[in-house]
Amino acid sequence: MGALQEYAPTRTTRAEFAVLVSGITSMGLEILAGRVVAPEFGSSIYTWGSIIGIFLAALSLGYWRGGRRAAEDASYGKLTALLLGAALYVALLIVASDLLLQATSVVPVPARFAPLLPVTVLFGPPTYLLGVISPYAAELSGKEGTGEASGHVYALGTVGSIVGAFATTFLLVPTLSIQHTWLLFGSVLLLGAVRVGGPDLTGDGLVAVVVAFVLLVAAVAVGPLGAGLGGDVVYQTQTPYQELRVVDDGGTRTLYLDGQPHSAMDLDDPDRHVFDYTRYFHLPLLMTDDVDRVLFVGGGGFTGPKIFAEEYDATVDVVEIDPEVVRVAKEYFGVEEGPGLNIYVEDGRRFLRDTDREYDLIVLDAYKKDKVPFQLTTVEFMRLAEQRLSSDGVLLANVISAPSGSGSEFYRAEYRTMSRVFPHVYSFRTSASGFVQNIELVATKRADPLTEAELRRRNRERDIGYDMGHEIGFYDREVQPGDVPVLRDDRAPVDQLLDPMVGRKYVIEQTGADNASDRETPTQRLVGG
Repeated sequence: MGALQEYAPTRTTRAEFAVLVSGITSMGLEILAGRVVAPEFGSSIYTWGSIIGIFLAALSLGYWRGGRRAAEDASYGKLTALLLGAALYVALLIVASDLLLQATSVVPVPARFAPLLPVTVLFGPPTYLLGVISPYAAELSGKEGTGEASGHVYALGTVGSIVGAFATTFLLVPTLSIQHTWLLFGSVLLLGAVRVGGPDLTGDGLVAVVVAFVLLVAAVAVGPLGAGLGGDVVYQTQTPYQELRVVDDGGTRTLYLDGQPHSAMDLDDPDRHVFDYTRYFHLPLLMTDDVDRVLFVGGGGFTGPKIFAEEYDATVDVVEIDPEVVRVAKEYFGVEEGPGLNIYVEDGRRFLRDTDREYDLIVLDAYKKDKVPFQLTTVEFMRLAEQRLSSDGVLLANVISAPSGSGSEFYRAEYRTMSRVFPHVYSFRTSASGFVQNIELVATKRADPLTEAELRRRNRERDIGYDMGHEIGFYDREVQPGDVPVLRDDRAPVDQLLDPMVGRKYVIEQTGADNASDRETPTQRLVGG
């Protein structure tokens, strides 16, 4: 209890308060960095490794430079200036972070190293300034020994980092926008400058604080500069898992997760498949005789679940890990729970492990172009899914990948992994282009294979509400996995397999009308890398 009281804010000196503010904001900015760069670079292990490494490097440089100069240069005026400098850089980032991301992302470096420069430019300078504070504060602490002074300062800094990490992770990111989180950190730095400046904060110093505050507020009022998503942003937020935006453009409402389109709805015809790949969800109805219960792992805008619940006499369960995605789907995409549609906010693998239900169809729709939960890709997961399928059940995995060559590694690894569990795995690309695209992998438990001719016969004879001739035409009969690994719980290098797709264009085919006689040829929608 005594140790906690020693670090209580009401008893801290000005130097100690500077260290606490430095710890809170440096760790808070590090957590926030993951959200800032994710729409451009994803949130893979390479992104997070870049963030952690750059922050450590900037702090270390600050410690080193500050330690060399502390004896002759440390003063409360210097501490105040360091905090003000960091606050002013935050004001710059509020306005220019998107522009800086776009400018640095075009530098030609190997994809896995691409986040290094943007993270350095955006977060290196303020983190360096915050690093200088600790050795200056140690010099001003009044402790008799060097060891006592440095230990005291770094303990305070660590306490601040803990507060910053937990507050940003569990409170700020889930409840505030990135811009307002920037503003909060800038305000904390200004508060630190006022507290540290104390009675010495007069004249030019006071003017500097006022100017910094005005610039912070003005930056928020101006908002971020740079290319947006296009259309009208109906709603946006930071969830515990991702950045989420709902955008209306030309009569279509699109759900963006971490900057990538995930689902779309025609505002005039909500039951129409806008993204062509969602039509492929009906292919399993040609591969099994009866579909009474369906599970979707991943909800998004709930295009597939809504249509299955409304058009087929089936019970549809949806497992979505992000509660905000579920709330947004209900408010903005017309999703209604009922006897035919049940929604569970939970991890998909945990749900499958704990349930005793049997499904005729499982649709795995939880993958993104640059972020894939590895626990939903492995042999162990596929075995679990196979156990939850009926004897004639089908598993469909919506994979985003290039169909061949560089960028196809994850798709080929998933095909090879599913083939270890299921007797037959079928691959359907969704675009004739060679761009990164949605590729549907369909696995069946039946012993005998289904030929393209048999699928076309069933398409003619079965009334499933959709003519699947176009989709069957994209059946790839000769998938060659090559030397990619089988994904396992103890070794699933998903980030490494996704790495060649970083920076590459992603094409989503969009449909016109849905049914046989008036179905239009899909049009391409290119999404930036």
